[in-house]
Amino acid sequence: MFVDIAVYIISFIVIWFGAGLIVDGVGNLSHKLNISSFATSFFVLGILTSIPEASVGINSIINHTPDIFVGDLIGASLVLFILAIPILAIFGNGIKLSHQMTPHKLILSLFVVAAPVFLILDKTISSTEGLFLIFLYLALFYSVEKKKGILENIKDRILDGKTHFLEDVMKLTGGALLVFVSSKILVDKTIYFSGVLGIAPFLISLLVLSIGTNLPELSLAIRSVILGKKEVALGDYVGSAAANTLIFGVLTLINGGEVVVSNHYLQTLIFMVLGLGFFYYFSRSKNDISRKEGIVLLSLYFLFIFMEMGG
Repeated sequence: MFVDIAVYIISFIVIWFGAGLIVDGVGNLSHKLNISSFATSFFVLGILTSIPEASVGINSIINHTPDIFVGDLIGASLVLFILAIPILAIFGNGIKLSHQMTPHKLILSLFVVAAPVFLILDKTISSTEGLFLIFLYLALFYSVEKKKGILENIKDRILDGKTHFLEDVMKLTGGALLVFVSSKILVDKTIYFSGVLGIAPFLISLLVLSIGTNLPELSLAIRSVILGKKEVALGDYVGSAAANTLIFGVLTLINGGEVVVSNHYLQTLIFMVLGLGFFYYFSRSKNDISRKEGIVLLSLYFLFIFMEMGG
């Protein structure tokens, strides 16, 4: 058991390292492609920092345990909004949220983030619902991209032939491989711990695995506190959580049919709505989150854990 726990922890460390390579590579690419910092954080970094969740999802499907990716993706979105950002607000004595989103687009983004929980209230998610989740993300992408010209800018830079991407692409590829291999181990160990402890794989994924696959975002928050940076690129957090919805839809289609999981989703939905609701109110009121507001959000996360474990 001790060896299994050690392997579990080491796998998380490897994921953190691999995700670091990915983030570094995408930072260089965005500079070379001349993509705005907002577009980079929301779409590019948002999707690439979700590679751990995607890798866990693919490996859970391979192992015929799709409930692991369901728990991980839902938990990951909660971790971002009521754990990572509140930690930064508490230990950084409040944070300023830097973003370029209108209230309308922020509400749309948060709706996309919460959509999977609404769809699994009946304890199943179908291929049609998977397609709907993909459509929601694409609608969000169009809503933001149409004024930014992201795709057009990338195409122009690639076609001019003067920009070299090989080193950055190798970083991205190497990081993705490390993340995928580690994710396979994490899925195997999650199944193992589920059997030993008599806890549903969904619950372990919701409460433990979701924190591990969000190490890139958590490390970003901790590093910002250490460096004394009070401003957070909200685009990365919202973009990463929205990308989880896209991944959820894609994995549902890959699974080739309905994903059936037995758990208390109403409870999870209530905390998701409360968490995102408080986050929206706090972030829109003054474009920052104070230490007290961070404590409120973090308390909600601990209450969520207590209720899930008690259930």
